[in-house]
Amino acid sequence: MTADKALSWAYTEEFVAEDDAVVDARLRAEELGVQPVTPGTGAALRFLAAACRARAVAEVGTGTGVSGLWLLGGMAPDGVLTTIDIEPEHQRAARESFASAGLRPARTRLIGGRALDVLPRLADRSYDMAVVDGDPAEAADDVDLAVRLLRPGGVLAVSSALWHDRVADPARRDETTVAVRELGKQVRDDDRLVSALLPTGDGLLVAVRR
Repeated sequence: MTADKALSWAYTEEFVAEDDAVVDARLRAEELGVQPVTPGTGAALRFLAAACRARAVAEVGTGTGVSGLWLLGGMAPDGVLTTIDIEPEHQRAARESFASAGLRPARTRLIGGRALDVLPRLADRSYDMAVVDGDPAEAADDVDLAVRLLRPGGVLAVSSALWHDRVADPARRDETTVAVRELGKQVRDDDRLVSALLPTGDGLLVAVRR
């Protein structure tokens, strides 16, 4: 990769500045050892939420609310973010982040538990967007369930789709890298979806349900 390309990628990450609420949520993530989405990925999620005029979004992996704040920034003013995380401490931090941003409690629905247990309880074809940012080992199953939630024209987004730049190297055969690589192929080859892989952040796999 040329130095100019590396500079361009860095430029895209900083192209849209984070507001104070997101910066505070990012600091909470650092304190808890949580790896949130990058600013570039957050901006892309906000764009996608706005592009599909999202009123209902389901998210796997609440973290401390960094991605949630970006999503809410692109959603309709009365849109509701349903976000799932297995760690109660993360969701407590996310509630603080949402409250600090001045969001009404009705804008967010935080559900504790494994995504594989929670997603089947959500209504089919009732969501405009689904975001998967959870355990890579469960991501393929999470995506299967998330696609079921999407209305036609709904958007799927999967973060860390390049997994620390390992996915593109076929010599990398560790279990997590292989799982993320296979997930990309799974989404790409799904006839229900029109997909693309964006090099934003650690990779953002996106798709639209036909």
